[in-house]
Amino acid sequence: MSVTRIDISKTAENIANLRIEKNLSIKQIQDALGFNNPQAFYKWQRGENLPTLDNLVILADIYGVSLDEIIAVKKEEF
Repeated sequence: MSVTRIDISKTAENIANLRIEKNLSIKQIQDALGFNNPQAFYKWQRGENLPTLDNLVILADIYGVSLDEIIAVKKEEF
């Protein structure tokens, strides 16, 4: 049997690459998300944590993409 799981590393790569492609600074993302500091965003880019669903929706809006273009998934057997 297999299940679909979020690929955290690839999702982190997507978050970072989309920011760069859109020519957005960390500060711009931080301000749009209403964060006092950028630490959470850095952790998302490094794959240490995933954004919450509401923050993913905001990122998709900022980047002008669908959630599917941010969230990477993989099939795992168990």
